[in-house]
Amino acid sequence: MTTISIIGSGNMAAAIGTRAVKHGHTVELLSRNTASAQALADQIGDGATVGTFGARPAGDIVVVAVLAGGAVDVVSHHGDALAGKILVDITNPFTADGSGLASTAGNSVAEQIAATAPDSAQVVKAFNTLFGHVLAQDKPVDGFLAGDSAEAKAQVAAFMQSLDVRPLDAGPLTMAHALEWAGLLLVGVARSGAGFDLALGAEVV
Repeated sequence: MTTISIIGSGNMAAAIGTRAVKHGHTVELLSRNTASAQALADQIGDGATVGTFGARPAGDIVVVAVLAGGAVDVVSHHGDALAGKILVDITNPFTADGSGLASTAGNSVAEQIAATAPDSAQVVKAFNTLFGHVLAQDKPVDGFLAGDSAEAKAQVAAFMQSLDVRPLDAGPLTMAHALEWAGLLLVGVARSGAGFDLALGAEVV
């Protein structure tokens, strides 16, 4: 059993937190809105707790589950409290109309977080190619990840596997921008007739 800290209290925080406790993990929630975090902890149950926003998270793995536009600010706010932690960026920086990305190659949200976080923190991009309601179904799915630290990716991959999410390593953190495009691809396929009960995956043929 592992303690997982989640910064945020929205739909993805709920989906990942709920799935984590179902698979034997302990979940800590941190949010600017303490009441929202407490409500989500009560919803998740199974010992989910609320930490102090800005304080050092209890988990070695810290999921940054806020909107893309606020992710860097949240990491900056926590500052040295994130030293030595594995930060999992799940964001998709879509433009306002959802037709493109607000990020650029070499400047993905994950790379912006890495530039802001303490040097000893490691950033892994993951979970952004999964809809929250699909994760909440607790069915086996594929999940892509990218990062520069082999050790950090191994720990995140082990966490994903424990949730019955097959980890597919996309390479170094520079691939995070490609994964952000994959998130946009997922939305495009969903909107174009496939529906939103789907997830991207890979198959060996």
